Amino acid sequence: MAKTMESSSPATQKPRAASNPPTREEIALRAYHIYLKRGATPGNELEDWMQAERQLIGEIGKPHRKATAKSATA
Repeated sequence: MAKTMESSSPATQKPRAASNPPTREEIALRAYHIYLKRGATPGNELEDWMQAERQLIGEIGKPHRKATAKSATA
């Protein structure tokens, strides 16, 4: 029987447990989004990686809020 692979899409990722550090894949994905947000200008890969790592570590243990209709339109 074929084994299915889990999607790596950010929308389908499960939240990490509070004691688990971010994976390299999570950091890479966040760094890529940071890169895109600042205009996809090359040359700041290390800074993007470090910022992504800091953001993800800062999110550990914080409760994730669900988006509501009000916050989505604000």
